[in-house]
Amino acid sequence: MTAGLMWYGQTVAFTDDEGFHLLAAQLIKGGLRPYLDFCFPQTPLNAYWNAILLCGLGESWRGPHALAALEASAATVLAAQFVLTRIPERAWQVAGAIAATVMIGCNVNLVKFGTLGQAYGIALFATVCAFRVALPAVERRRCWQTFACGALAGAGAASTLLAAAAAPVIVVWIWWFNRAGSRWTKAASFAVGAALPFLPVLWLAVKSPWVVWFNIVRYQLHYRVVYWPRPLAHDLRTLTAWHADLQSLLLGLLAILGVVYVAKRSVWTSERRAELYLCAWLALGIAAELAVAHPTFTRYFCLVTPFVGILAVAGLYTLSSRVFRLKHPFWPVFIPCILYIGALARNVSHGVTDTYAWKDYEAVARKLVEVTPPGKSAFADEKLYFLTRRRPPSGMEFAYSHKLTLPPTSLAKLRIISTETQKRQLMAGVFASASACGNDMVRGYDLDKLFNQRANLNGCSVFWDFKAPATEQEPPDSSGHR
Repeated sequence: MTAGLMWYGQTVAFTDDEGFHLLAAQLIKGGLRPYLDFCFPQTPLNAYWNAILLCGLGESWRGPHALAALEASAATVLAAQFVLTRIPERAWQVAGAIAATVMIGCNVNLVKFGTLGQAYGIALFATVCAFRVALPAVERRRCWQTFACGALAGAGAASTLLAAAAAPVIVVWIWWFNRAGSRWTKAASFAVGAALPFLPVLWLAVKSPWVVWFNIVRYQLHYRVVYWPRPLAHDLRTLTAWHADLQSLLLGLLAILGVVYVAKRSVWTSERRAELYLCAWLALGIAAELAVAHPTFTRYFCLVTPFVGILAVAGLYTLSSRVFRLKHPFWPVFIPCILYIGALARNVSHGVTDTYAWKDYEAVARKLVEVTPPGKSAFADEKLYFLTRRRPPSGMEFAYSHKLTLPPTSLAKLRIISTETQKRQLMAGVFASASACGNDMVRGYDLDKLFNQRANLNGCSVFWDFKAPATEQEPPDSSGHR
């Protein structure tokens, strides 16, 4: 599983939004501060972590991809090992762990997005670690495990707020099922641990509270819909997409069966049932948060895959050993695993032929560096700024910010420039070159009219040799001289 995720991450894994995250890490490596020096509407832990990788492994997308693949694989292993040690029938233990590995690690969204430089990989790893550490914490009198659990849950939220629901779910579960030590002491230690990964945010907030608040909270609540004119219709399509997806349908139905069996008919001990209840509440809590994100996307739901996968194995065990009373787990595990792997292979093969990858944009970046004189600026998007290793002009670090309608003083504080300002800068010759991937951007900014030279590479265009605006000539005098 690790080898497969690593191969995908180093060859095919790509999404346009990833450029924004990697550019932020590159800027942090260069000494800039998120929020204060450039717009970054995310919690920053993943960006800082990627910045450390860029320092040690070079400024390439490959290092963050490799680490994300390892994090997604580790989350899968931790979930599978939990299944291995919890199923009561020995014949089902290894089979159940294999089923968990396949149904979690071969999930299409986890493979496609858990291997990117975005925060999905680290959030998966942190939340599954928090889940595993929470299980023995209820049986220990000392609170250091609860502190570690809070730090891990906080690390997931400090990497992406999409994982924020895990922390309250886990601390409530620890409070409810605590069997040793003080509930209040454990809750306090959990809260202190959860706050620890947010120290960089608190330090930045002291310097500029309004700017940090806007980036992390106000933008997420009010301004994410700028590029989505009909977000409710989009969200409805996203939340109902599971019925047309074989993996999601199979995983969901088996998980529901597993929860019903554990709650109603299981002969497992109360401690084992409580652990599976935590899986169910984590899946429901995180999914509820993802459902109200506006707009939401199917990729977000890869964060619930480990917990739903554990419950799905319980449902598979129930269906085969209790309903059909099969004595050997081979066929009950083999059939869904084949279906899962087949669905992943079909999706990946489609992506290999029909989508772009980082290697396609590396050629565009090389051309952009070639035609841009040293010390001059290029008009590009985040992924090309990252690949060219050139610091973007202030305000160009986050493309989605250009459509925000805010007072000029607020835009200046947030380090944001509007689309109109970009067009004025282009017409004034501020940029010595430009790139655009898609004709809409070329037409929207009149790039073909502003530059003399153009080269097309891998579906993108690179422009250079700015056309100086024509100056009005003086009329000739009576002698015919100007």
